[in-house]
Amino acid sequence: MKNLQVVDKGFSSVPIIDISALISGKGNLWREAASLGDAARMHLRYSVASQIKQACQESGFFYIIGHGVDESLQQRLEELSRQFFAQDLETKLKIRMALAGIAWRGYFPVGGELTSGKPDLKEGIYFGAELGEEHPLVQAGTPMHGSNLFPANIPQFGETVLEYMEAMTNLGHTLMIGIALSLGLEESYFADRYTSDPLVLFRIFNYPPHLSPSDGKPIWGVGEHTDYGVLTILKQDDSGGLEIKSKSSWVAAPPVPGSFVCNIGDMLDKMTGGLYRSTPHRVQNQSQNHRLSFPFFFDPNFDVEVKPIQLDKIVANNDASDRWDKANVHDFRGTYGDYVLSKVSKVFPELRRSVL
Repeated sequence: MKNLQVVDKGFSSVPIIDISALISGKGNLWREAASLGDAARMHLRYSVASQIKQACQESGFFYIIGHGVDESLQQRLEELSRQFFAQDLETKLKIRMALAGIAWRGYFPVGGELTSGKPDLKEGIYFGAELGEEHPLVQAGTPMHGSNLFPANIPQFGETVLEYMEAMTNLGHTLMIGIALSLGLEESYFADRYTSDPLVLFRIFNYPPHLSPSDGKPIWGVGEHTDYGVLTILKQDDSGGLEIKSKSSWVAAPPVPGSFVCNIGDMLDKMTGGLYRSTPHRVQNQSQNHRLSFPFFFDPNFDVEVKPIQLDKIVANNDASDRWDKANVHDFRGTYGDYVLSKVSKVFPELRRSVL
């Protein structure tokens, strides 16, 4: 049989996928199949995987429901985040990123993060896995590893963030099972090779209310970009503003109650030879309210070398001309740590110069 070239035909909407069949013992789909035996349960898992495959090939984005993440935890996280961002700048800067050094944690003000060299209209806080000074990676001075900075005047903030990150990490492992099945691989493919000790990064962003530009040009909360790793799991509030790039237009991804938005990153694009594309996206807060978003990045182990998966009938799409940065992820050679550091250093160039 001839090899098949991946072709972007464009898309007009983002699918909603019930993943409860991937979460053992949870969800209506799983309960309905429980009395039918293992064959029925596996059929449901492969049905979910088939939907994931179609979404990853068509848009690189999909909503998930039936994920089992506690709603009260999500609500508590959102309330505490609004409380933090409502404070004056001086108070928020008490946990500024410069204080965390190479751990790359903490707060940055509006305009403090760059996309393609341009300041974003958002403020935010960076978090990662909570690692003490005795951890080997911290002892070795590994960038992006260490302790988080939490606001001392909001006591529940730290424990809520860490609880949410644990839930998202578990969800990430579950979704990678679905992605492995979608590619015809064994369930543990990614865990065995790339995500046994995933680099988990969590952000909380606050986008100020919509501003009318004086020159008529749109003001972007975050400009066009792709994500760096394997999988992003996004919680967004009800403000809207997320847009995904299709072949000939930008497609809105409005909030869907009870869902997360998932998208694949550059490393999964590289692994699959372009079968699953890391799709550009952007944000413009067009509401009159502060917009909160909570992107969680489930990425490969920091020191693992990312290699292509041997997939039948797939020819790598090596054309970088349509990428936002004109870069070619298929040309990259090295560890995921090499890749993510090269990207993050462009987002915070001053911090990069001061700590590395």
